[in-house]
Amino acid sequence: MHRALFVSEILAEIFINLNHLPTSLETLGWTQSVTRKSLASLALTCTTFHELAMDLLWANMLGIRPLLGCVTRLHPLIYDPTSKYSWSQYAEPLAEHEFHQFMRHSARVRNITISANNYFHLLTALPIETCVFPGLLSLSWMVQCTNKGDLRFFLPPTLRRCYVSELPLDLKYIGAHCADVEDFTILEDSDRTQLSETIRSCKKLRRLRCPPFDSAAWMHLSTIPTLVEVKILTARMNHHPLDNLNFATFLNLKTLSLCGIEVAAAVAIVQHFKFPSLKEFEMHVRVLPWAEAEQFFCALSQCKASQTLEHINISSRNRIQDHTSDSSTAVRQFLCFKQLRTLRLSTHRSIYLDNDLLFEAMSSWPHIHSLSLVNWHLYPTTLTFRGLFAALRLCPNLQDLQVSIDARNIDIEPEAESFQHTSLKNLIVGSCELEAVDVEAVARIVFCMLPAVDQVMCASGSVPQLWHKVNRHLEFLRRSKPFSAPARCIAGAPDLT
Repeated sequence: MHRALFVSEILAEIFINLNHLPTSLETLGWTQSVTRKSLASLALTCTTFHELAMDLLWANMLGIRPLLGCVTRLHPLIYDPTSKYSWSQYAEPLAEHEFHQFMRHSARVRNITISANNYFHLLTALPIETCVFPGLLSLSWMVQCTNKGDLRFFLPPTLRRCYVSELPLDLKYIGAHCADVEDFTILEDSDRTQLSETIRSCKKLRRLRCPPFDSAAWMHLSTIPTLVEVKILTARMNHHPLDNLNFATFLNLKTLSLCGIEVAAAVAIVQHFKFPSLKEFEMHVRVLPWAEAEQFFCALSQCKASQTLEHINISSRNRIQDHTSDSSTAVRQFLCFKQLRTLRLSTHRSIYLDNDLLFEAMSSWPHIHSLSLVNWHLYPTTLTFRGLFAALRLCPNLQDLQVSIDARNIDIEPEAESFQHTSLKNLIVGSCELEAVDVEAVARIVFCMLPAVDQVMCASGSVPQLWHKVNRHLEFLRRSKPFSAPARCIAGAPDLT
């Protein structure tokens, strides 16, 4: 054996690369089972390879069945191809002399996913203080309606990441069992009091993703200096009022996402808390009437994150007609965010930009990469091509743009312009059909001045007849362009309408 293989760092690098199957090998028919068989063979090769190969073999587990397979009595039952899962219904719990066999390799497990509780009854005789997985770092608990005590074997002090489909009673004080847990996710809405107690038991969180919780939990989170991400996740729109909020500062929070929360609660959060390090904000609600949207936009613009916020995404699920005020006021609420890279607004009210407002916005957002102002209603717009390209000169890094353009007003001659915006790749426009549009002229403008745009998309997801014709002209212009010549317009493109 080459002496380089006796260097533990080199050997570890080789084995780790073997364990992470490259895409090139997957295309050749290799599967994860092949790599596991290779690691098993290496473990049997020599004592030098054994420990490292075994650590990698057992590091990631789906359920506890492989550990039960180490028990002499259960091995023939588990690996009998005719038994499948029915064997566990009639098997007796582990006896004391079988505990060592079951835990033979459990200390090597670093990540485990539990999606069924078929085998938990086999562990009932284990002493309650037994630490089955002393090196476990990540737990994914996908079991619903678990019995009390099922989780006790999966909560070692080493645990860092915990992902559960719903909050079991055992997890109420996870911070007491796993003081260093830093990544915690709960999918299903739970008892609000229990959820709050669970969150308040964690003292070193970095990332929290869970259903809405109460004021006490919010105040506790503001005291955790390591916290960088909070995401509210819920499919059900339950009402969770926030009362008695005190002013507090989330010193290092970089990502805040509110999904399914009441708009009034969202306003309370951004009004009462300071986020001096916030870079990303998301809010997704079912209904966002324009009056509430304006109130929230105003509160967000005053939340002490104007110098740090880079990504803002605000949307509502349902669409209603709402004509209560001037939508341009919404855009002006975001002009204070000088570091914006992404802005996406999708509310019940169509948000329109005229030439002057878009120019003002792009002047305020020199780093913008993606701008999306969704037009869900078929209203006319006053933004023209000349106003669009005047603004595009101010944002050379823009890659994605979704706005409504007055395509009937051809106020620019592309052959006379030397400007090209080469970064813009995705152009999405309002989906309304417009009459009296010079389809060929629109195609020439896009072709000459936006060379990276392959086709114009529509906000609705479908391509109305107008933009279908524009894209056909674009395709003709690209085919007709000389391969080695610089990008120029072909004025004599045939009428493909």
